[in-house]
Amino acid sequence: MTVLVTGGAGYIGSHTVLALAEAGENVVVIDDLSTGFSAHLPEGVPLFIGDAGDENLVEGVISQHHVESIVHFAGSVVVPDSMRDPLGYYRNNTMTTRSLLNAAVKSGVNRFIFSSTAAVYGNPDHVPVPEEAPTRPLSPYGFSKLMSEIMLHDAASAYGMRFVVLRYFNVAGADPQARIGLATVGATHLLKIAVEAATGQRAKIDVYGTDYPTPDGSCIRDFIHVTDLAEAHRSALAHLRGGGASATLNCGYGRGYSVLETIDAVRRVSGRSFAVQYAPRRPGDIMTMVADANRIRTVLDWKPRYDNLETIAAHALAWEEKLFRERHGEIEIRQAASA
Repeated sequence: MTVLVTGGAGYIGSHTVLALAEAGENVVVIDDLSTGFSAHLPEGVPLFIGDAGDENLVEGVISQHHVESIVHFAGSVVVPDSMRDPLGYYRNNTMTTRSLLNAAVKSGVNRFIFSSTAAVYGNPDHVPVPEEAPTRPLSPYGFSKLMSEIMLHDAASAYGMRFVVLRYFNVAGADPQARIGLATVGATHLLKIAVEAATGQRAKIDVYGTDYPTPDGSCIRDFIHVTDLAEAHRSALAHLRGGGASATLNCGYGRGYSVLETIDAVRRVSGRSFAVQYAPRRPGDIMTMVADANRIRTVLDWKPRYDNLETIAAHALAWEEKLFRERHGEIEIRQAASA
């Protein structure tokens, strides 16, 4: 049995491929490498460079490698970008998912794990947010993922497919052994930006909005370690293989940290200071987003190992320092960090 991972060379995808491969799974990856890196794939994992929405490619890979399950990561993920280019997001996320589902149905693949987002909730009425909360996205990114969820539900009803939708909260950190991590240039993840500032690669970090009705005026997020999230995908696959029912599950720890608290955590683990600049709120940003994470712990055999903000920050920093050394050398990172 083989698992097809779309977007498997990307940030979350590569950590999930690593977790699957280390568990002895046969894995094959489709990725267009627009934001992914082939070097982040374990040795021996086949990579097909192309579009996950190319039905001929997908059907060929399914047939050639005897694929029985699909884990779908491929897509665009930056909220502000989706506000500027909504049609691009509906193409890359919603239309690609539709084509991938069609290829899966035609090829007889009936297990599907979908990478979704807490952005489908918009500004929630209650925190922590349960899976039953109203879905009111504030951005085309959130809408593109919600549309994909709806298609998946309808495909499951019509064609006998079973699925797990994983709604990510804020994914952060890196492989604890610093083998892989977030390497995309210009990434917009808060912790990534903070560790870039801590290593001297950014002159400052911008905080968008300090007038929210939160304890320190900044947005609050539920951070989940990327390795724990990868294990959630592995557990979701085991759930479906064991005959488990389709499910939609929040992926978070149920604990929120503000943007300013997160910056302070990076300062503590790095022992370095860096400039912070306050900026106005951004369209599409959600004020507070914390998961009700009870269901995932009940439905899946999943227990997080890295539920600690400083641990997440430390792993992100270790990866960033390794990445910086590879690109610039040891001497330059010391100079940058002390600048």
